[in-house]
Amino acid sequence: MSRSGSKRRKHDREGVFSVSNFAMHENFAEIIKPNSTEAMLLAAIDPARLPRHIAVIMDGNGRWAKLRGRPRIFGHRAGADSVKAIVDTCARLRIQAVTLYAFSTENWKRPRAEVSGLMSMLKRFLRSELKEVNRNNIKFQAIGNIAGLAEDVQKEIAAGMVATAENTGTILSVALNYGGRAEILEACKKAVQTKLAGGDSIENLTEEDIERNLYTHGLPDVDLMIRTSGEMRISNFLLWQLAYSEIYVTPTLFPDFRRGEIFEAILDFQKRDRRYGGIKSGPPA
Repeated sequence: MSRSGSKRRKHDREGVFSVSNFAMHENFAEIIKPNSTEAMLLAAIDPARLPRHIAVIMDGNGRWAKLRGRPRIFGHRAGADSVKAIVDTCARLRIQAVTLYAFSTENWKRPRAEVSGLMSMLKRFLRSELKEVNRNNIKFQAIGNIAGLAEDVQKEIAAGMVATAENTGTILSVALNYGGRAEILEACKKAVQTKLAGGDSIENLTEEDIERNLYTHGLPDVDLMIRTSGEMRISNFLLWQLAYSEIYVTPTLFPDFRRGEIFEAILDFQKRDRRYGGIKSGPPA
């Protein structure tokens, strides 16, 4: 991951990122060759219609490794480069928020050696990439039942969050020991407790009350959800936040998912007609 600009980015008064066409291309000038496929894809992106929040289900590491006759952990290690590509690309595009599905509550069912390897990888990744994340003005946070992780993992996560807490660029959320149903259930419990403690009735509970207690409170809802490996499901990921998101599924296995594929997903997103349940006004048919 390399630095995506010489100056730290700031939120505007609404806390929303913006980037001009010129600035967007300048941010990639050092890494994208002119007239390359990536350059052509980048040129087609409308900087005024970028998604504010991109979420990624990083799927296919095990299959990628199996195709090469290697153990599953080999695929997870290879996927680390794809994580770097996603974070770097989104930072250069000035995407407000990126959320990566790294480890679900269901993943504990996997072989102990694989789980142990994933946690070791996570700790190494946090240490090795923290400097670049910080230098790129990215704010890191972990979402999920973090208290259910091993103490040494919790310490690495806490250190990363403290080190990047003052950064004002892209907010990188890594979902760990995460389950969408559990998140909604916990948010509802907290919202109800707050109502009752204030002498209010739960009949007055609102969506805003629940949203305030989600792990992602303060972030925009997901505009674009990307899933690699071709699977057509959301796997208990950000169930509340995906209510109106556009879903993009690619057959590309996660270790092969790179900058060009991110551009393609964004271009597909920009072709969508987002009506949020309504219809566009226009002349009668």
